[in-house]
Amino acid sequence: MNKFGTLYVVATPIGNLGDITLRALETLKMVDAIAAEDTRHTSGLLSHFGISKKLIAVHEHNEHQSAEKLLAQLQAGENIALVTDAGTPGISDPGAVVVNVVRKAGVKVVPIAGVSAVIAALSASGIMQNGFHFHGFLPASGAARRKVLEALKAQTVTLVFYEAPHRIIESVEDIAKVLGEERQITFARELTKTFETIYTCPASRASAWLQADTNQQRGEFVLLVEAAAVKDAEEISEEAVRILKLLLSELPLKQAVKLAAEISNEKKNVLYELALNIKKVSAESSQ
Repeated sequence: MNKFGTLYVVATPIGNLGDITLRALETLKMVDAIAAEDTRHTSGLLSHFGISKKLIAVHEHNEHQSAEKLLAQLQAGENIALVTDAGTPGISDPGAVVVNVVRKAGVKVVPIAGVSAVIAALSASGIMQNGFHFHGFLPASGAARRKVLEALKAQTVTLVFYEAPHRIIESVEDIAKVLGEERQITFARELTKTFETIYTCPASRASAWLQADTNQQRGEFVLLVEAAAVKDAEEISEEAVRILKLLLSELPLKQAVKLAAEISNEKKNVLYELALNIKKVSAESSQ
C-alpha cells in the first residue's frame, strides 16, 4: 500500500463566516498545508477561526505548475486542503486542474461540502422548473457573450450564470436581446451577506431595475434565467415529421430520433415523444 496523503477539496463561506461547516474547520486544522486561491484572503478566514497553517498559492495563472508541486507533496505523504476565496474549488474557480492531476495520479480526493451560491439562489427563488444548466461566468466580450446565449437559447431548464458588477447591466441587456424580453430573470445578489437581494422581473425590465439604484449593481451576482418553453409536438415542422417517419421505418426508435434531430434541428426530446406516439398508433392500427 502507498503512503500517499489526501487532497481535501474544502468549500468555504461565500460571505457569512457562520456558514463554514464543522467538518471544514476540522479538516483545515488537521491538514499539513492549505492551497489557496488568494493566500491573503484565506489568511483572514483562518485567523478568524484561530487556525495557523502553511499556505500555498494556487490561482488561475499558476494552476498547472502548482498542481505538479502539490502532487509531489501528496505523494510524499502530506495531507493538503484546497480552498478558493469563497465557495467550492473547481466551480467557476481554480481547482479543477489540481483535482484532475491528483486523481489521475491515484491520490485520494475527498470533497468537504459546504455553501453553494448556485444552490442557495435556486432554493430561495421559488422557481419550479425541473433541472437547471449551470454555465458560470459569461464571456466579457459582448459578441462572445451573445454567441454563448444564442447557443443556450433553446434550453428547457433554468439557466444559471455568475456575473461581476461591472458587467451586470450589459449582460442582462444581452439576455433580453438574445433570449427574449419576456423571460423572467431572478437576481441573487450578495448572498449570505448584509445586503443580500433576491429579485425577479422580466428581462425587459432588468436593466432599468439595476440602473434605478446603483447599490443594486454592487457585489457578486447569480442570475437565474427562465427556461425556454418546451416546444409542443404540434409545432414540429411537417418536414421534420416526414423525416422522422421515414427513419422510423428503417431504424430503431432512438437512432431514428437522433438522426431526425440532427437533420431537422428540432429538439430531440420533442421528437422522441412524437416517435413514441407514431409507434403506438402504428401498433394499434396493425392489431
